[in-house]
Amino acid sequence: MSADVGDLGSESAAGVTENGRIEGDSGDQIDWDLARKVAVRAAGSEPYTAAMWRRGVEEDFAAYTEQAEELVAEHSGLRSLAGPARGRLTDRVGWIDANLASFQRLLRPLTQKLAQAGGSDSALAPLTRRVAGTELGMMLGWMSTRVLGQYDLLVIEDEKPEDQDIVYYVVPNVVSLETRHAFDPGQFRLWLALHEVTHRAQFTGVDWLRRHFIGLIEATLESVETDPKRIMAAMRRVVEARQRGEDPLETGGLIALFAPQEQLETLNQVSGLMSLLEGHGDVIMDRAGEGLIPSAPRFARVMRRRRASARGLTKVLHRVTGLDAKIKQYAQGERFIEIVESAGGSALLNRVWEAPENLPDFAEIKAPLDWVDRMGVPELAA
Repeated sequence: MSADVGDLGSESAAGVTENGRIEGDSGDQIDWDLARKVAVRAAGSEPYTAAMWRRGVEEDFAAYTEQAEELVAEHSGLRSLAGPARGRLTDRVGWIDANLASFQRLLRPLTQKLAQAGGSDSALAPLTRRVAGTELGMMLGWMSTRVLGQYDLLVIEDEKPEDQDIVYYVVPNVVSLETRHAFDPGQFRLWLALHEVTHRAQFTGVDWLRRHFIGLIEATLESVETDPKRIMAAMRRVVEARQRGEDPLETGGLIALFAPQEQLETLNQVSGLMSLLEGHGDVIMDRAGEGLIPSAPRFARVMRRRRASARGLTKVLHRVTGLDAKIKQYAQGERFIEIVESAGGSALLNRVWEAPENLPDFAEIKAPLDWVDRMGVPELAA
């Protein structure tokens, strides 16, 4: 089997020592060790961890990851340039550790900028580091109770090759959902594998996409302003947007509020790309599973209800982290693909993968015929 599916646990996480501590720079503006402790506590006791619930899971996800890769390639035209897909079973703590490592990598430019602006020797520095660690830990701990699978697209320079380009399956959460809704495990696990392997195909089948996406994220983080005057200006933009009846968190959650005006174009590119990837993931998953997963419509209904059922603190977390925007991206991306394919078929849609400048921005996701027109087929947009 091409899938590298291992035992449940957090041994795959980069930067986590044997005693469960997170290695970090002393000048970091986030207490990573505290973030992990808070996240693990917030994750709570994991369901279905007994050996009886793991029976057959490793074999299933090994087989379904391999099968999904062939199906996705057939229906998307995207074939990985990075070798076979590798699945890894994990629990909530393992998922937390893997994502803490990714956050350390992604947030490095921002934390360095904050350190230079605020000074790591400030009397408030220890307090702010702990507050940041607590907030990040709460967010990851909560998310670890919800996530079912994830493709880790980051390439971390100092990380072992075996810990890169992994499709994760958070088995306790998967088994919990299967049990609660009486899902057929075989069908559901293939359905889940199809979605995550589609995302891997996007980033490993388009040779420039990973670098482009990470570049956009880093540019966004580097643009975050630490000047109090800029922060006040951002808050004024929130009030003005509300007065116009707009949603100031629509294109990226809280971080979008603190980016300077000149960086909003980058945020529009990020939101457009995310909508395309999420919508494309759902479309390919449905097509690849047709005839193989009779219960797919029911799985989709349950997942839509699950996404829309956020209340209270969960709803706040959705808004602050941009997960509300992510939920909308599924529908917006699917609609974009439907309209583009109606205009010019899969050949026209596949032009999005030719070069970064062909990607739709967020405005074009909402107005697909504008993208069709930009691609040079105005007669189709008429």
